[in-house]
Amino acid sequence: MTVVIDTLKSRGAACKSGPPQPVKTPKLELYRKREPIHPKLVHGPFRMIKWVLLVLMLGVYYAVPWIRWDRPGDLPDQAVLVDLAHGRFYLFGLHFWAQEVYFLTGLLVISALALFLVTALFGRLWCGYACPQTVWTDLYIAVERLFEGDRNARLKLAKAPWSFDKLWRKSGKHAVWVAVAAATGGAWVFYYADAPTLWGDLWGGQASVTAYVWVGLLTFTTYAFAGLMREQVCTYMCPWPRIQGAMLDKDSLQVTYRYDRGEPRGAHKKGADWAGRGDCVDCRQCVVVCPMGIDIRNGPQLECINCGLCIDACDEVMTKVGRPKGLIAYDTDAAVAARSAKKTPVYRLVRGRTVYYAVALALAAAAMAWGLETRSSVDLNVLRDRNPTFVRLKDGSVRNGYTLKLANRGAEVRTYRVVFDGPASAELKAVGLPGRRELTVAVEPNRVRALRVFVIVPAEAATRHSTPAAFSVRDLKDGETDTVPTVFLAGPGRGR
Repeated sequence: MTVVIDTLKSRGAACKSGPPQPVKTPKLELYRKREPIHPKLVHGPFRMIKWVLLVLMLGVYYAVPWIRWDRPGDLPDQAVLVDLAHGRFYLFGLHFWAQEVYFLTGLLVISALALFLVTALFGRLWCGYACPQTVWTDLYIAVERLFEGDRNARLKLAKAPWSFDKLWRKSGKHAVWVAVAAATGGAWVFYYADAPTLWGDLWGGQASVTAYVWVGLLTFTTYAFAGLMREQVCTYMCPWPRIQGAMLDKDSLQVTYRYDRGEPRGAHKKGADWAGRGDCVDCRQCVVVCPMGIDIRNGPQLECINCGLCIDACDEVMTKVGRPKGLIAYDTDAAVAARSAKKTPVYRLVRGRTVYYAVALALAAAAMAWGLETRSSVDLNVLRDRNPTFVRLKDGSVRNGYTLKLANRGAEVRTYRVVFDGPASAELKAVGLPGRRELTVAVEPNRVRALRVFVIVPAEAATRHSTPAAFSVRDLKDGETDTVPTVFLAGPGRGR
């Protein structure tokens, strides 16, 4: 908003009555102090969907660390486990190593593209139903309602002077909030260690300092975000409301007030004629049930999370006054504009941006599936000695030293055959292992075995320059192979 100050008028006034008086300008607010929002409980299909998803997602979050799964060796028998100490991530029958971070990247890309596609089609469904901030805030509001009552009772309690009744209700609410927050932090650390063992250690004071720090940190953030800040997290902290504007267009389905049907609005008496007016009776029920405290009748807004609770509230009112449901509904701007112009609305789910997102999502998912399908359980890493680069023995033969690291990513002991492909007549020797042209090595499941290997080439076969070579490893059970190129040095040179 632009404010224009009439300085000429001030000057004229100064000439008549003395020096000009300072003009007060409104203070610019970049951040508005939070005014508590007390949403009213509403019943309807969208509220039921939110309850079901809340129970389902919280149940998955809290229960998954306790699901048991057979793991090899001394690993915890846990279905989902993040083993930071060894750089491993276990997900039921799958496990990933730190070197396979590209799978995590692929998962994030797929998640982002799926979010883009869903947003372009149906608006901010993620924000309204699945975002952790929304889920935990819903839970905290339910706890608040349990102790303090519904909207009107909470407003009355907030204005009432302090008494024993107010004290125990407020204290009980905050105590349960802290307990839920602590359970949230506790469940999070269970993903990083054996859940039953860590549970006992936490209560017995024997867990690591890191575990207690993370539990405390997540307890504080959950309590602050879901209990004290709530809608401010979505409005001021979350970047998605700003980003989602690029995903939406006039054909995106969003929670929409159908002004073509609702206007002009106003109070309506029972039995009165509906002619010449809209269906909106200006009851403000859509506002009092909104967890963000906005009026959907003002059009699309950054704060709206598309949860659909205003739809349930409006449908309930429309039923009472005998008008059709759907005054507020999932609709598109294009459809509302078409009805306003007395045209038939057209819903276009298939359009440019949705096709782009769908194709990109399909390609990313296919690449991820191909990577998992062709993923090898064996991995070989070769490090050639740099100092000395080679050793000439008494009989004139030349020896190069290598360190081989064999990684068995499988869930059982694997036996591998290691072969050196290089100069003719080369002999392959390893400390503690027999062999001349090849080695047979057993590697424990989910482990890396390091081998100190020497390659010796007779004097008559050794050249005065570097010779390309390679180490190959082959799984004797299923035939999987991995080959790593290297070089054999017999004369001056730096190698690689």
